Amino acid sequence: MALAPLPEYPWDQMAPYAERARAHPDGIVDLSIGSPVDETPEVVRRALAEATDAHAYPQTVGTPALRQAIVEWFERRRGVPGLTAANVLPTIGSKEFVAWLPFMLGLGSDDVVVHPLAAYPTYAIGAAIAGATPIASDDPAEWPDGTRLVWLNSPGNPDGRVLDIDDYRRAVTQARAMGAVIASDECYAELGWEGKWASARIPSILDPRVTGGDVTGLLAAYSLSKQSNLAGYRAAFAAGDAALIERLVTVRKHAGMMLPGPLQAAMVAALGDEQHVDEQRERYRARRALLKPALEAAGFRIDRSEAGLYLWATEGQDAWQSIARLADLGILAGPGVFYGDAHSQHVRVSLTAPDERVQAAADRLAASAQ
Repeated sequence: MALAPLPEYPWDQMAPYAERARAHPDGIVDLSIGSPVDETPEVVRRALAEATDAHAYPQTVGTPALRQAIVEWFERRRGVPGLTAANVLPTIGSKEFVAWLPFMLGLGSDDVVVHPLAAYPTYAIGAAIAGATPIASDDPAEWPDGTRLVWLNSPGNPDGRVLDIDDYRRAVTQARAMGAVIASDECYAELGWEGKWASARIPSILDPRVTGGDVTGLLAAYSLSKQSNLAGYRAAFAAGDAALIERLVTVRKHAGMMLPGPLQAAMVAALGDEQHVDEQRERYRARRALLKPALEAAGFRIDRSEAGLYLWATEGQDAWQSIARLADLGILAGPGVFYGDAHSQHVRVSLTAPDERVQAAADRLAASAQ
């Protein structure tokens, strides 16, 4: 089956608002895309530099050192023991994994891909690439017949929603009853802010309290883009059911989808160093502490947002009106409609801007409230 036409890239619609924001006398504060602005850790850059003699083809499955680093990281940081090298796979960023997973699993026109109501758009695009049908739902009881793949996202992009152990159990039970693969996008799991997630570990779908030790049909995706400022490295990985991983490895070998060798060495360094992760979390915490009350003072309500990289905000009007208001303040955010039809009155505000720019945004919002 030929690839059907895909929608236009949604962020292209933001061009006039970006121009408006740039016209502000003090310049733009870009809180839209969520691309990291802080330095890549020295320990990672050093590992990359030392691995530049990369004359041989890299391994699609990852070097033994990288696979072991991923296994150890899951046990140490995510509370998931018992994985082996057969359960893990490095990927060229997490977006390509999300976009290509339905195709790599062999889904087609008779199949349904379920994703959250407030969702990263690539879940639906991945379904379209495979010719499958995307359905938005947060309730396992609503998943339709024909569901072959379910995407969960915790903490959520854009809304910061966190799934707890019971949420995961319900989803896994339903997916297994339907014979569906369930994949959990967990890229923001190091960034918990409110309620119990301010101190408790955000769970993974591979947590033994969810799986009972059986990861059949389950996959978790993770990225080092945010926790380690490696968005430019395209450094990510998946883990879970060894049979599913083996299938993905076979497809990726044939397609040449392999992470460059020097980047694999850099990932080993990033996964083994926890200090830079803790430091980066505190940077985001400080920026959030400025932006959240400033948005609230300016008339926005913050929904969910208990974890993750964004504030999910609404002032009870059409999102494009809020985008325009913020642009007039020199602030660029993301409209909720990019994340699903159910969120036409929300905007997504990223924590990824330099401290000085975040302070400028907070000051402008405060002034607008007077």
